[in-house]
Amino acid sequence: MPAAGRTYWLTEPCRIRREDNSIRVERPDGSPVRIPITDIRDLIAFDHVDVNTSAMSMLSRNGVTLHILDHYGNHAGHFSPAESVASAAVIRRQVEITADPDRRTAIGRALVLAAAENLRWALDTDLLDPALQSLRTDLPDCKDDDAIMGQEGNFRRTAWAVLDTQLPPWLRLNGRTRRPPTNAGNAFISYLNALVYARVLTALRSTPLHPAIGFLHSDTDRRRNTLALDLAEPFKPLFAERLLKRTAHQRALKPTDFETDVGRASLSTNGRKKIAALVREELSTTVHHRTLKRKVSYEELIHLEALKLVRLCLEDTPYKPFHPWW
Repeated sequence: MPAAGRTYWLTEPCRIRREDNSIRVERPDGSPVRIPITDIRDLIAFDHVDVNTSAMSMLSRNGVTLHILDHYGNHAGHFSPAESVASAAVIRRQVEITADPDRRTAIGRALVLAAAENLRWALDTDLLDPALQSLRTDLPDCKDDDAIMGQEGNFRRTAWAVLDTQLPPWLRLNGRTRRPPTNAGNAFISYLNALVYARVLTALRSTPLHPAIGFLHSDTDRRRNTLALDLAEPFKPLFAERLLKRTAHQRALKPTDFETDVGRASLSTNGRKKIAALVREELSTTVHHRTLKRKVSYEELIHLEALKLVRLCLEDTPYKPFHPWW
């Protein structure tokens, strides 16, 4: 990875202050942790954080992004450095491609199909084959973002119903719900999706691309960084549905790892720590890259995906979304 440092996961309420050339994280147990600023790539806060301007200035000067997740695991926002590595030439080309309806929808269709195929891979069941075949048949007829997203939604609803057959009753989704998630399974998916979005956004900020100029979500979500939403699509199954299935089989999560109320659910403090540890371990997993001929981590795969779009803008290299090859 070209970006120096590591991701730090703040799973408990804390205060963030500057101390010389380090960031001091003050935790509830009273034991501060000092992290050299050069060791931080980004911070992900799962709980309340108290940051003063001195610490924020230091984060900004050193290119560190602070991601904030709300109580239900949604990506509530982020504090990003004032300066970026965005390039005017790349952004102009990015705008030209996204403004071309044929090219934009072609990339959008490729992203949706890749996400569906990756979900089929993650769930490892032929029960999804008919729905996947229907998607392959119907996508070429989709001429705009709304039609593509409609097909994506139809496939995901089928996939989540299939996923439920692989989960214990207390962890089943019973239909996807957000803002807030209504049960433990949906809370898990919301947290993981938000974390994937955060990882993609951090990766994009290390490239000359503009994260708000997307291909698929460009007309459906104007409030967030739509390119980050786009690139997150093929990676969500690798982390969200696959890890939900695995944790269920390994019985790594318990009902007490969630806080549930009528019509809403979120991770408990202990549950957040478990998820953070789980995702950290997963991001560090390595596979042999067939083109680079070396091992790369899942974290680096996300960065490599962003670089594919840079090559699309600079060299007009056709973009092929991520597919697991292992």
